[in-house]
Amino acid sequence: MTPDDFASVCPIPLSDYPRVLLAHGGGGRLMQRLIDRMFVETFSGAEPADRHDGAILDLDGGRPAFTTDSYVVKPLFFPGGDIGSLAVNGTVNDLAMCGAKPRYLGVGFILEEGLPMGTLWRIVRSMRQAADAAGVRIVTGDTKVVDQGKGDGVFINTSGVGVVRAGVSVSPRNVRQGDAVILSGDIGRHGIAIMAAREGLEFETEIASDCAPLAEPVARLLDAGVAVRCLRDLTRGGMASAVIEIAEAASVHIRLREDAISVREDVRGACEILGFDPLYVANEGRFVAFVPQDAAERAVEVLRADPVCRDAHQVGSVVAGRSGEVTMTTRLGTSRAVDMLSGEQLPRIC
Repeated sequence: MTPDDFASVCPIPLSDYPRVLLAHGGGGRLMQRLIDRMFVETFSGAEPADRHDGAILDLDGGRPAFTTDSYVVKPLFFPGGDIGSLAVNGTVNDLAMCGAKPRYLGVGFILEEGLPMGTLWRIVRSMRQAADAAGVRIVTGDTKVVDQGKGDGVFINTSGVGVVRAGVSVSPRNVRQGDAVILSGDIGRHGIAIMAAREGLEFETEIASDCAPLAEPVARLLDAGVAVRCLRDLTRGGMASAVIEIAEAASVHIRLREDAISVREDVRGACEILGFDPLYVANEGRFVAFVPQDAAERAVEVLRADPVCRDAHQVGSVVAGRSGEVTMTTRLGTSRAVDMLSGEQLPRIC
């Protein structure tokens, strides 16, 4: 295939984006277009793509869930976590968002020549501790070393396998008008913790990442018999991008309430200083759950019994309106559209 032939069939307009940008990995509109138009259309074949955090497989009647992710966070260590615990928790959480019980992880290390062995040992121990806390086993892996100056210390790829219990179906396609949107806690801490550590920023109080495994609170919801329609963790692109993705995948209209969305005052102040909107700042221990409105109170009660979700509450609803859109009722009582970022707000946060 000649360069001209490639340009004519490539789904991403080369005249607009001849090279990959940081924003193509930032969780916003450019990343969504790259995934949908290049990866999904090429790899999914005739099967309709379900925009989920992992894939539910059909193997001899069983329903395992499978996911994979890569971690390139900078710096490697930050308040509340490090690249090792982040890699484990992030993959565990993707499985949990499929309604699966996480079981096994595979880990690939890409190490830069010259990385201090003590640094690597600290990361490996952190991963073991995070895996033990999440109830998963690391059972396979791979190691590669690249030339000094080519790897930024260490990158980690993880793959995860879990099991979806019988009768559970968690998917954006299940969301329907009348559902409640439940947020598991305050938002914005992870992204601000990373930015503060990276840039040497100091605030009156230390802002630590919310990095945590989410399989247990999800299991609590399912054990309680709550009819969970959809789950999504709020990583790159923050809460706004996650909810918009669900609205588009389910072809519904979602209305959020600004006064119901919890943001710690130190995080809010940091966002104001840095010019960020907390709705778009990444989290690593927060998720939204879509449940029937008549199950919302019970869902909040169940989640608040878990320490990770003690600030859970309803923050919105699926309402009549233009499908695929998200709007917000502001503290002033007005309404505004919530859209995806077109560029990159905080690079290298996971």
